[in-house]
Amino acid sequence: MSNFKTVLFICTGNTCRSPMAEGLLKASIKGDSNIRVISAGVAAMPGQLVSRETQEILSENGGALKGFKSQQVDEVLLKEADLVIAMTSAHADRVRQFFSAHVGEVNLLCDYIDPSEGLAGADIPDPIGMGKAAYEEVAEVMALAMPGIIEAIR
Repeated sequence: MSNFKTVLFICTGNTCRSPMAEGLLKASIKGDSNIRVISAGVAAMPGQLVSRETQEILSENGGALKGFKSQQVDEVLLKEADLVIAMTSAHADRVRQFFSAHVGEVNLLCDYIDPSEGLAGADIPDPIGMGKAAYEEVAEVMALAMPGIIEAIR
């Protein structure tokens, strides 16, 4: 288990974007027991379920999250993580502000997308309340980052 790695995705409430990224990455690495994927929120209400639209997207893409409950990002999760990936620069800044020991460890999801896509440094917009099409667009962008994340963690 010396090669065991943990990826932590961070968004606001840990019910839409970060669990979507968690589920998509889990689907992408199926069978790789050396990679643990988790998510949390900078303003999460612990114990919330994943949003209906996120669950639908994940079910359609083989990444359904069973028994998921939202959680607040904390020092323990950050210490366990080998990769900390935020959805927006504001999320990254919030982590850096409250967990100064992890200042250099927070990256943006879009930074793992091939540079030719022109999305480096971009934020993943919050799809909440925007309908399923907005969630599908978010999932499409996230899917572009999965190969880069897998390469970085391996």
